[in-house]
Amino acid sequence: MTIPNRRSTPATYAESGVNIDVGNELVEAIKPVVRTTRRPGADGEIGGFGGLFDLAATGYADPVLVAATDGVGTKLRIAIDLGVLDGVGVDLVAMCVNDLVAQGAEPLFFLDYFAAGKIETEIAMDVIAGIARGCRIAGAALIGGETAEMPGMYAQKDFDLAGFAVGAVERDAILPRNDIAAGDVILGLASSGVHSNGLSLVRMIVARSEMPYDFPSPFGSSTLGRSLLTPTRIYVKPLIAAIRNPGGVKALAHITGGGLLENVPRALPDTLAARIDLGRIEVPPVFKWLAETGPLEEPEMLRTFNCGVGMVVIAEPERAEALESALADAGETVFRLGTVETRTDAPVIFDGKLALGSD
Repeated sequence: MTIPNRRSTPATYAESGVNIDVGNELVEAIKPVVRTTRRPGADGEIGGFGGLFDLAATGYADPVLVAATDGVGTKLRIAIDLGVLDGVGVDLVAMCVNDLVAQGAEPLFFLDYFAAGKIETEIAMDVIAGIARGCRIAGAALIGGETAEMPGMYAQKDFDLAGFAVGAVERDAILPRNDIAAGDVILGLASSGVHSNGLSLVRMIVARSEMPYDFPSPFGSSTLGRSLLTPTRIYVKPLIAAIRNPGGVKALAHITGGGLLENVPRALPDTLAARIDLGRIEVPPVFKWLAETGPLEEPEMLRTFNCGVGMVVIAEPERAEALESALADAGETVFRLGTVETRTDAPVIFDGKLALGSD
C-alpha cells in the first residue's frame, strides 16, 4: 500500500497547532497564584496526575462530601469580545461553590478545565488568576485542573471554561433540613447583578439596542460591557459562619437559571410553598434597564434572572432576626422576603411587584 503525498520531512505535534512547551510553561507560571489558595488539607503543588486533599486535616467528625460542577455560559462571549477576562474565573468558582453551600457544605477544593484553540499565556493567566481569587473568597484550594489546546475546535481567541468543586458537611447538618414548616421566615441576599445566568437574553437585548459594549453604561459607572461582567457574588463564608452561629438556617436556595420561581421550590418539601413579597427586593439598575430595553415583562424577568436576590435563606422564625444581623455584619444586604406556608397550589406565590421602573 502506498501513502499518497508522503512528505520527506517529519511532522510534529507543534505543526498541528499544539505546543506542549507552552502548556508546561503555563503550569509553572501559575504555581505562585495557585499557592495563594492553600488551606488545611491542601498544601501540595499542582502538576501531578491528580490533586491531593487530606480530608482528615479539616477536622470534620462525620463528613459527607458534596460535589458541584458548572460553567460560565455565554457571559464568556462578552468577556472574550471585550478582552476583559479577570472576572470570569470568579464567576466559574461562584457558580460551583454557591451550589455547595446551598447544601450546607464548606468548599474544600476546586479544579478547572480551560480549553482553547491556541493557548495564549496572557489570557490563560488572567482567567486562572480570577479562578484563584474566587477560591480565596470561598476558602477553597485550587488543587489542579486541565489546560487543553484544541486547534480546530475553537476559533481565534475563543475558549471555554468548566469548574468542579468538592465540599464537606457534617452528616447531621446537611441542608435542607427535614423540619421546614409553615411559618418559617424567607430571607434574600442581594446579588451583585446578573451573575452568570440569562446572558444569552442579555446579549440579544444589547444587540437589538445597537448599543456597543464600550458605550458608557446606562446603569453603572463603567462601560456597558464591564458593568455586565460584574462577577457573581460568592456567599460562602458569611453563610457558613451564620449556619454555625447563630444557627437556625433550615434551607438555602442558590438563585440561578429559572430565578426565584424555579430555584426556591428545590429547597422545600412538596407540601409547602414560599410566599414572597417582590416589593421588598431592591432591584439593581441592570434589571430595570433590561426590562425597559427588552422590553421584558415581569414573569419573564422572574423566570430568567435573579432580579436582585442571589441566595434565599429559609430560617427558624425565632432566629431570623439574629441571622439577618449576622449576615448584614458580614457585608450582605438582606431582604426579609416572606414566609413558608402550606401548599395549596403553586410552590411559589408572589405578592407585590418588582420595582422595575426607571425611577
